[in-house]
Amino acid sequence: MKINRRDFLKWSIAAAAALKMNFDTDRMNTVLAAETDPPVIWLQGSGCSGCTISSLNVTNPTTIDDVLLNKISMKYNSTIMAAAGESAMQALENAANQFSGQFILVIEGAIPSGANKYFCTIGELNGVEMTMEDAVLKYGPKAKYVVAAGTCSSFGGVSATYPNNTGCVSVRTLLSGKTVNPVVNLSGCPVHPTVLIQTLLDIILTGTPNLDNSGRPSKYYGGSIHQSCPRKSTTQVNQPGLFGCYKSAGCKGPGTKASCPSTRWNNGQSWCIVQNYPCIGCTNSDFPTNPLNR
Repeated sequence: MKINRRDFLKWSIAAAAALKMNFDTDRMNTVLAAETDPPVIWLQGSGCSGCTISSLNVTNPTTIDDVLLNKISMKYNSTIMAAAGESAMQALENAANQFSGQFILVIEGAIPSGANKYFCTIGELNGVEMTMEDAVLKYGPKAKYVVAAGTCSSFGGVSATYPNNTGCVSVRTLLSGKTVNPVVNLSGCPVHPTVLIQTLLDIILTGTPNLDNSGRPSKYYGGSIHQSCPRKSTTQVNQPGLFGCYKSAGCKGPGTKASCPSTRWNNGQSWCIVQNYPCIGCTNSDFPTNPLNR
C-alpha cells in the first residue's frame, strides 16, 4: 500500500502518542517540504484567520498538500504547525535567523499599534512577550519578500474600521522604507487561494510581480469586476436575490479590481454575483467602510 508523506507523519505522531514516546515537534514542521525549498514564515495578526483557511482550500494551480510537501517549506504558521508555545516561537526565531535575507514573510491580519501594541501578541520568546508589531518590525526587514495576505493586512480592512480603538495599521504602513522589496498586497476578504498560492510561486520563480498603485499584482487586480461581469448588460435590479445588474443595489463591481469572475470561489464553482448578491468591494482599500456595509 502506498501512502503519502503527510499521512505517514500523521500516523507516526498518533503511534508515538499512543506509545507515550517522545518526538521532535519542531522537526515535524520542516519535513513537510524539502529543506532546499524557499522558506516561508507566516504571521497572523488582528484578523479572523480567514486567509489561512482560504489558502488551505486551494485547488488551482495545485492542492495545499502538494504546496506544503513539494513547493515550499513552511517554517512557521501557528495554525497549521505541530509545535506550540515556546517551541513554536523558537522555531520562528531560528528560521528567521537561519534564512535571513532569503525567506518570504506572509503577514495575515492588520497590526494593532494601540495600547503599547499589546492588543495582539503572538507568543513569548526567551521570557519576553512579543507583540505582532514587534514581530513584523523584527522579521520584516530580514525577509527577502513580504506578502500581505488579505485586505486587513493590505489596507487595514475590518480590523481598522472606525473607530479603530486598537490602532490597527496595514503592513505597508508599518514597514514603509524598511523592506528590501516592495510589500506585495493581496487584498480580499479573504484573499482568493489561487491568488495567494500562485503569487507565492511567482515570487519564488521570478521575484516581485508587476504591481499596481495599491501594491497588488496587476495579474490579478488589473481589471474591474464590472468589466468581466456576465450581468453588466442585463436589466438593473434594486435588491439582492433578483437576477440582473446590481448597480442600483449598491454593487461595488465598477470600482473594484479583482479576478473573481474568472477565478471564482469554492474550487471555481461560483462568486457573489452568480449567487445573486452585489459585489461588496472586499479588495478595495476602503473596505468595509463603503455605504453597502455600514
